[in-house]
Amino acid sequence: MAAMLGSLEEDQDVLGHRGVALDTKTIRTIAYRYAARARLVQQVENGAFEDTVAGRRVVISSDGGRLRLRETKRGPQTKKGRGRYTGAWREPKVLLVYVVDAEGKRDATFVPVMDATLKGPDAVFALLRTYLQRLEITQADQVLFIADGAPWIWKRVPLLVQALGLAAAQVEELLDFYHAVQHLGQVAALRKDWSAKARAQWRTQQRRFLLQGQVEQVIAAVQAICRGRNSKAIRTQRDYFIKNQSRMAYAKLVAMKLPIGSGAIESTVRRVVNLRLKGPSLFWCRASAEAILLLRSYYKAGRWNMLKHMATSPLALLEA
Repeated sequence: MAAMLGSLEEDQDVLGHRGVALDTKTIRTIAYRYAARARLVQQVENGAFEDTVAGRRVVISSDGGRLRLRETKRGPQTKKGRGRYTGAWREPKVLLVYVVDAEGKRDATFVPVMDATLKGPDAVFALLRTYLQRLEITQADQVLFIADGAPWIWKRVPLLVQALGLAAAQVEELLDFYHAVQHLGQVAALRKDWSAKARAQWRTQQRRFLLQGQVEQVIAAVQAICRGRNSKAIRTQRDYFIKNQSRMAYAKLVAMKLPIGSGAIESTVRRVVNLRLKGPSLFWCRASAEAILLLRSYYKAGRWNMLKHMATSPLALLEA
């Protein structure tokens, strides 16, 4: 219930209708301890999954969400004797692993792998490495890393590929096509002397070049309009395309019938983080957020039985 519903109060209400009378404090304790036991076992177990990616085409993606943490603030207590705190925005990192068929559509015979943590980029990539090793990723036919342009992702992908022992021929790195198009729109918007129609035409033309694999022509087009009062901002956008040029082989990936958009991970962030942990006047303690992120990830992925196995295994007694 804590993973499925929107709040502990909803959990209490639904359980009450089913004849289970528990207060929110008890539900919270049960849920958070359950998650802690599962995470502990996850860290010490290294067995292979029952699923296999052997001979399959695997898509791997990561992105960040947003939630507010309740962090202790120095200073005197309030008039009611309560401690002060700040509600800082923090970015939980989310990972997703799924399989696509020969037509590039998600393969329903493979249950996706989802997880999330607030511990930072290195922690989420450590989790990703563990999952991929257990999936025996080296036996995959093709491995595609796809994400937006966040530097924290792309500077860690080559290290992960090396650590996993993947062959260069197995791996493709791709910048999400729609993020690239969004940057084209930002470039066009910086040309204040253009009409709305001229901006749309320029953006459409460059979008077509991107899909055709003519990234050099797009870079040249951006460079050609790099003048005037917004030239510095346009140069920043030009550098974005130069930096990610090697990850813009959209024509090649379309021909291989592999995804060119990262909509799957964005949907995962929405379902795992936004619809459960993000909301008005909603502040989380770090440990509580970590627990719900784990429970929610496995529930939304369809791997609840795996989480249950970890939380109730003999190794989990070590945590209890």
